[in-house]
Amino acid sequence: MITQAELDTLLPLMEQDLIEKTISITDNKKFGEAICAFANDLSNHKQPGYLIIGVKDNGSKAGMQFDEKLIQTLLDFRTDGRIVPPPALAVKKFTYPKGDELVVVEVQPHILPPVRFNGKVCVRVGPRKGEANEAEERILSEKRSAFAHTFDALPCMDSSLEDLSIELFKLRYLPGAIAPDTLAENHQDLRQQLASLKFYDLKMDRPTNAGVLLFGLNPRYFIPGAFVQYVKFTGEDEASEFEFEHRFEGDLTTQLGQMEEFIKANIVRMVLPELGGEYQYNYPLRALKELLFNAVIHRDYQSNAPIKFYEFSDHILISNAGGLYGKARPENFPDENDYRNPALAEAVKNLGYINAFNVGVRAAMAALHKNGNPAPVFIKDQATSFSVTIFRRA
Repeated sequence: MITQAELDTLLPLMEQDLIEKTISITDNKKFGEAICAFANDLSNHKQPGYLIIGVKDNGSKAGMQFDEKLIQTLLDFRTDGRIVPPPALAVKKFTYPKGDELVVVEVQPHILPPVRFNGKVCVRVGPRKGEANEAEERILSEKRSAFAHTFDALPCMDSSLEDLSIELFKLRYLPGAIAPDTLAENHQDLRQQLASLKFYDLKMDRPTNAGVLLFGLNPRYFIPGAFVQYVKFTGEDEASEFEFEHRFEGDLTTQLGQMEEFIKANIVRMVLPELGGEYQYNYPLRALKELLFNAVIHRDYQSNAPIKFYEFSDHILISNAGGLYGKARPENFPDENDYRNPALAEAVKNLGYINAFNVGVRAAMAALHKNGNPAPVFIKDQATSFSVTIFRRA
């Protein structure tokens, strides 16, 4: 994070690609657009950008003081889903001898541009700031291709545009991912549209792995482990007989919805309350959905093993290939999070299957507690797998 001495050198400078100043404390739209633009780093400075609150355009301090509410408002941009993929940012308050305070948001360039705020790609070039035009979006897409390292953002070798359901992309995905006015004015060709959303690699001229997973006509042809295996057992372990087996396979855009409906119809069973009490369930829908979708987002798709979704007489097991990733460690889980598949996580958010980033596991734990279920048990210290056991309400 920037130091106070470094901040003092920025204050006299004019607004530019990496600096924005404001005295507003309530303009969330302005905050979001600035953070999004810095994350996109259109000019390719490869340096953080700074939103400085409490200073005038000429660099003089405005004599303001700030409470923790503003700090939290700014930090919320990391996880609340208004900016996708989620930005890497830090927020700090600086206090000067005469009581003047400044709040600084330091935003790192994102590894997977274009980044969108409320469905719009925001950029700045010098003092100009606004929505990216088609040429600028193409630059951002090509910049991503140059240093994409996560599996979902890499081109899917041997695939082609013909391997995707374009109807699914246009009718199901685009309306939720792009702001309506931007979509109405969008004149990009199909490959550019897909690339701007991380589903196509323009340099290699083929879909990315995320594109194949979400819209592929046959994803398992290219990614063999891309399915969820549900088994219902009669007893408490895998040695018991099983009643039913089903595979969720095909494009994730469709399969995620089918998983949710399957859970509602077959697993979440209502327990009649006492007179005047709240309805309770063997398993709360929110918990099962969050934990299953968490496995879909975070799994290692280079493994051929499917996600296991096993229902036993007294518990449910969800297991996926791939242990905790990046900054997430057994000692800081679930408070710290990182994404093995950030493009896929962004897409699941745009499809409406998750509401925010980095809150799914905690939301599931809260839903289980409220419903009266025991706390879930996580196996989180394995390098190649991750699992959670959810116990039925007594």
